[in-house]
Amino acid sequence: MKAKIHVTLKNGVLDPQGKAVSHALGALGFEGVGDVRQGKYIEVDLTETDEAKAREDVDAMCRRLLANTVIENYKIEIKA
Repeated sequence: MKAKIHVTLKNGVLDPQGKAVSHALGALGFEGVGDVRQGKYIEVDLTETDEAKAREDVDAMCRRLLANTVIENYKIEIKA
């Protein structure tokens, strides 16, 4: 199985990297770009065959290491 994890900053948390990207896009001539929020995407290959157990394990990985749950949200997708 493969877990696909999207980690994003919670609303209201300042995103200096997103702001830098927004300014750079404007400097490159891209008009109409509003707020930019940057996150991270993580793929994890799993040997687990039970989807519920895999989701439980990946959720624990996110809570303990992959996401800072104080300032970040995460979304998990499990593919067989």
